[in-house]
Amino acid sequence: MSDLRDPGDAWVTAADGGRYWGRFGAAGLLAYDRSRDSILLQHRVTWSDHGDTWGIPGGARHQGESAVDAAVRESQEEAGVPDDAVTPRYTHVLDRGGWSYVTLIADVAVPFEPEITDPESHALEWVRVDDVTQRPLHPAFATSWELLRPLLAHTPTVVVDAANVIGSVPNGWWKDRRAAAERLRDRLDVLIESKIGIRAGFLNLPESRIPGLDRVHPDWVLVVEGAARRIDDGLRVRVADAPELGDDEIVAQVAALTRSGAVTVVVTSDAELRARCLGAGAATTRGAKQLLSLLPE
Repeated sequence: MSDLRDPGDAWVTAADGGRYWGRFGAAGLLAYDRSRDSILLQHRVTWSDHGDTWGIPGGARHQGESAVDAAVRESQEEAGVPDDAVTPRYTHVLDRGGWSYVTLIADVAVPFEPEITDPESHALEWVRVDDVTQRPLHPAFATSWELLRPLLAHTPTVVVDAANVIGSVPNGWWKDRRAAAERLRDRLDVLIESKIGIRAGFLNLPESRIPGLDRVHPDWVLVVEGAARRIDDGLRVRVADAPELGDDEIVAQVAALTRSGAVTVVVTSDAELRARCLGAGAATTRGAKQLLSLLPE
C-alpha cells in the first residue's frame, strides 16, 4: 500500500532540543470575529500533544506551501472553515531553530460556524477575547496569546497618495494619468493576491515591535484626483476619488479611518501632507519610493 501522507507529516528535533511535528514547520489560524469579539478555539483531543488543552486549528506545512496557505488549509481540514471566510492580517513566527510555527492572525470576513471535520478535536468554539485565558490553554499558545491579542484591536490600513507615487518615477505617466493610476492599482492588487504581505517594519507601528511579528496584510486605499478619478476599485484595493484637492481627500480618509478604529499608514513624499496626516490621526507615513520597492513590476 502506498503512503499517502505528505512528506511534511513527520517529527523533527529543533535546535532547542524539542521535538516538533512538521518537517517543514507548522502553521495555525487565529481567526478573529470582530462582530462577536471572539476567536476560534479548538479543544484538542486527549491523545494529541498537550491533549485536553485549548489552542487554534493548525498543523504541519506541506513542502513548498506558504504559511498563509498552510494555516487556511489546516483550519479547513480541522474546523470546516469555508473558502474566503477570513482575511489575513498578520503572521507571527515562533522560531525554535530549524523548526518554526507560524500563526496567521486573520479577520472573519464571512461569519461561519466551525465544524469538527477530523478526529483531532473534542470541540470547536467561538470564545470571547476576554474569556480566552479562562480555558486551559496549550502552553505555546498561551505564551503567544499575550503577544498577539493587541493585534486584534485595529485593522492595519495603508492610504496611498496616487499622484505623488506615480509622479515619483519619470516614466511618461503625464501622457495618461488615468492609465498610470490604473497600473498602480493593479500592482497593488498583485501584491495583495500574492499573499506575501509586507514586512511589519514597513508600518513602523508599536505593534511592529512584537517579537516574532513577520508580515502584515493591510487594507489598501488608493486616493486619486483630477484626470485619474472614476477608475474602478481593484480586486482588493478601494479607490477613493478626491472631489477637489487630493491632499484634502487623503486627510479626510485618514480622519475617518482613525475614527473607525483603523491604524493608518500614509504613503506620500509630500512633507506638508505628511504633517497634516499625522495631525489627523495617522500612525506614521512612508515615502513613495519605499512603497514602489515592494511592488511587482
